[in-house]
Amino acid sequence: MLMKYLHATTIVLVLSLSAVVKAADERVEIKPPEEGSVSLSQGLKSWSRIYEVASHPRCANCHTGPSDRPMWSGPSYGKTRVHGMNIQAGNSRIGAETILCSTCHTSKSEDWENANATDHAAPRVAMNWSLAPANAHWFGRTSQEICEQLRNPETNGGRDTLKIAEHLNHDLILHWAWNPGGNREPAPYSLQEHVNDILAWGIAGTPCPEG
Repeated sequence: MLMKYLHATTIVLVLSLSAVVKAADERVEIKPPEEGSVSLSQGLKSWSRIYEVASHPRCANCHTGPSDRPMWSGPSYGKTRVHGMNIQAGNSRIGAETILCSTCHTSKSEDWENANATDHAAPRVAMNWSLAPANAHWFGRTSQEICEQLRNPETNGGRDTLKIAEHLNHDLILHWAWNPGGNREPAPYSLQEHVNDILAWGIAGTPCPEG
């Protein structure tokens, strides 16, 4: 009986996860270019586009480094400032020490097409909202600084560019950047184009602009 229950539970979890992924409505192909097919100059062009995404408010606002304060910046926020209501993500990066990010950034929705359709409402995604790890410091940093951080396994979560691409594909909170809803400006390009740039940059040897 227990095994039947566990089997049924597993099926429910798998189906639920499939529904969440379908709800996110993002499909990307992870296909690295052939070795030697991307020149240094092409790799630098890919990096330039990657930096446009990484430094965009949809990404950078939650990549605040040692600070546990998310930022509000970009056209829809007016002047750049720290997140209102004295929000602090703490060392947990999810607000466990004060008030959970998920208190306002809820993840339950039966209609993901319209989950972020209301202006000024807290964004909702198909997973738990959180601040980026402290070592993923992007807000206010230069292209060179972010490039060196992102290509270093010691500061990027132990990933090569293929694993970075897979992370982008599987982490649904990141998909929101290209479909933020409301009056928010989306990140440039598309998720697929961003993944393609990550892979091309990797094949080119992860060049940095000052390297």
